[in-house]
Amino acid sequence: MSLNRSEKEAVISEVTSLAAKAQTLVIAEYRGITVTDMTKLRSDARSKGVSLSVLKNTLARRAVAGTSFEVVADQMTGPLIYGFSVDAVAAAKVVADFAKTNDKLVIRGGAISGKVLDANGVKQLSNIPSKDVLLAQLCGLMKSPISRTAVVLGALAAKKGETAAA
Repeated sequence: MSLNRSEKEAVISEVTSLAAKAQTLVIAEYRGITVTDMTKLRSDARSKGVSLSVLKNTLARRAVAGTSFEVVADQMTGPLIYGFSVDAVAAAKVVADFAKTNDKLVIRGGAISGKVLDANGVKQLSNIPSKDVLLAQLCGLMKSPISRTAVVLGALAAKKGETAAA
């Protein structure tokens, strides 16, 4: 069943608002995926803050026109699923992880900050740790010298206490 004009405009405005907030768009071909697998992919994406949509390509092209994702408009052909995420790596991670276990999902490409990514670029992007992990690593690096200094000062204080008692 086709959409009427007002429904098409609603879809375009919804996708345009997603694109305005998102940093990353991942495009994948979903031909041959079962409904069960697609439901699993959608629930996994939802839990990680990724918006997955199956759209008519003409509507998707109109929705991304004028955004940083317009650079991938020429790749929008065939049965595609579009993944938008605010986190720069979340969409790539969700789609790439699912593609590892399901060979019917084929990553076509994507875009991040106005730059076109091919399938390998999306896979490389998916290997980058998430923002939370990177922040935790940074905090660990900043805390390490302070912890070491505290251990050394504690050892010096203990040694002074032993020499004063003797």
